[in-house]
Amino acid sequence: MFVGAGTVLNVATILIGTAVGARLGERLPQRTRDVVTDGLGLTTLLLGGLNAVAVGDAALSDEVGDAAPVLIVLGSLLLGGVVGSLVRVEDRLESLGGRIRRALSRGPVTQHGQPADDPIAAASRDRFIAGFVTASLVYCVGPLAILGPLSDGLGLGIEELSVKAALDGFASLAFAASLGWGVGAAALPVALVQGTFTLVGALLGEVVPDAHISAMTAVGGLLLVGVGLRLLRVRPVPVADLLPALLAAPLLVALVSALR
Repeated sequence: MFVGAGTVLNVATILIGTAVGARLGERLPQRTRDVVTDGLGLTTLLLGGLNAVAVGDAALSDEVGDAAPVLIVLGSLLLGGVVGSLVRVEDRLESLGGRIRRALSRGPVTQHGQPADDPIAAASRDRFIAGFVTASLVYCVGPLAILGPLSDGLGLGIEELSVKAALDGFASLAFAASLGWGVGAAALPVALVQGTFTLVGALLGEVVPDAHISAMTAVGGLLLVGVGLRLLRVRPVPVADLLPALLAAPLLVALVSALR
């Protein structure tokens, strides 16, 4: 297998799952779509909680001390939130979703012949963007989105990305049944993010320390909780603005470890 094969497989399963799910969703009433979305929200909360408990990993405690892990996660979210809000990551991601939808459409008139400013067209656009943003966050935040491409780049195989590809394929089917074709557009940020980590793995030549991975996993778990709250319509947490926290986490671990 060539380097990057895992990400190619992941992108393919997202697109296939979206195609099947979107066709299925067109035949479902809105009430059923809402129930599916609620189920996805609850499952995302579960995944987030399972990842967030990585804050208690022994590797992280041994590296920074017993009292520091929670503070590192808090500091990562605060720093990441400040940077992300200033850079306006959430707005840029939504804007990207809008541009992708326009690129896939045929000019200012929708596929149903409605003017671009028609309420039906606006609702369709908002649904596309919601599907794109939600799926992008879910697929790019989890630990497998980091560990899988790193292993691929290091030449250790694509087993982890194969598992993620299967999970994302089924998730795409469910998401698309509720949120439509915008879910498939999430294949683009998946390719960019995982491709970057694959390149990093190929350049590093060694595995990232377990303590750093634990910190990123814990932060990523809390971000998934935020995605779950969005899906459940509890609160529109600006999760994308918090994404820089994933980069801040290993940096804070290294800083605290150096100061001990």
